Amino acid sequence: MSRRIRELAELNSRRKHEIAAAKERIGKGDEENIGLRQEMEGYKVEVEKLTGELGQSDEQRKELARGIEAAEASFSEIRNRQSKVVNQISKEEVSATKLDLRMENLLESTMERHQVDLTIFRPDSHALIACINERKEAEKKGRRRKSVVENTESGEESQGEENEEAQEEVAAEPVEEVIKSALPEEGPDWDFVEAVVADLKRRLDSMGPVNLDAIEEFDELEERHTFTKNQHDDLVNSKAKLLEIIERINIESERLFAETFKAVAKNFKGMFKRLFGDKATADLILQDEDDPLECGIEVIAKPPGKKLQSITLLSGGERSMTAVALLFSIYMVKPSPFCVLDELDAPLDESNIGRFLKVLDAFIDQSQFIIVTHSKRTMERADVMYGVTMEEFGVSKPVGMRLTSEKDSPKEGGKSAAQKAAMRLDA
Repeated sequence: MSRRIRELAELNSRRKHEIAAAKERIGKGDEENIGLRQEMEGYKVEVEKLTGELGQSDEQRKELARGIEAAEASFSEIRNRQSKVVNQISKEEVSATKLDLRMENLLESTMERHQVDLTIFRPDSHALIACINERKEAEKKGRRRKSVVENTESGEESQGEENEEAQEEVAAEPVEEVIKSALPEEGPDWDFVEAVVADLKRRLDSMGPVNLDAIEEFDELEERHTFTKNQHDDLVNSKAKLLEIIERINIESERLFAETFKAVAKNFKGMFKRLFGDKATADLILQDEDDPLECGIEVIAKPPGKKLQSITLLSGGERSMTAVALLFSIYMVKPSPFCVLDELDAPLDESNIGRFLKVLDAFIDQSQFIIVTHSKRTMERADVMYGVTMEEFGVSKPVGMRLTSEKDSPKEGGKSAAQKAAMRLDA
């Protein structure tokens, strides 16, 4: 217990010492606080002073900024003026250079055109005044001539005579006296000179610039013109020759056609009688005899017992027989090695088929006829017959058959084309 009391007493003493130390520190802190307050008061005074100085400095800064802005604006304006002046100077220099070049070009062009050396040119006022007055007198004479011509055209003879007399009087006056009388004492008439120079410039401008390549272009155009002219002449000559050749061809064609047409028409009349009888008549007529190469041909036929009429009014069999007669009449003029007839005998009756086969026999020695037919009489007359059979359903097969025997066939030299085909079929 006593030890506990001692511990508490020691603890109490330590706490007292700590309290005393804390009081001492508090006192020191109070002193420091007083010092710091004093310093703060001093600092506040300095802050207020600096704040005032800062406000003054800010006002000064704003005034300086406004002055700088005004100076910059004035400087910018001065710089713009300077750039404008520089640009104007550059333009003036360019204009001056152009004027110098123009003067040089005018001097060179004048020296080249008029062959005058202007560097050694010396002005002569008397000659200038004389030239000016000559120009004036020439213009006056021109105006007088123009008025005389106008008065003559309008029929005013009296005024025309007066103008002519005045013109003769003016022409009779010596030129030198006119020039002397027209010489002004104060110098040349520069207004008139400027008008004449302007008129001369206008005339020169109306003539256009001098084309330095005109000679070369003229040579090229002349060469092109010569070439084109030669080509044109060749085409014209070729056209004339072609027209002449076409004319000769047309004349020869008309001649040959006329000869062939007459022969065919003659053969047609005879062949028509062979097929229809001696009382039958037929003829071929040109629809336009003036243009036989381009016009059509009308077939006129008259079977026995009928009127003479066009082939279009005949029956089917009669038209077929007429076509056969026309075909064989053409064959008689110019035979063909082959002839294909597709069911020509279909509209014919038995008697007409017989006549057709009789006429056909006259041509089998010089032509080979291929006939598509269903007529038994025509099949009987054939040397070789080809048919199409169908041994199996859907499968067709051609079959050839020879209808003449070797005994009936003549020797090799007298065989017809059909018989030769039959022999090839046997082989």
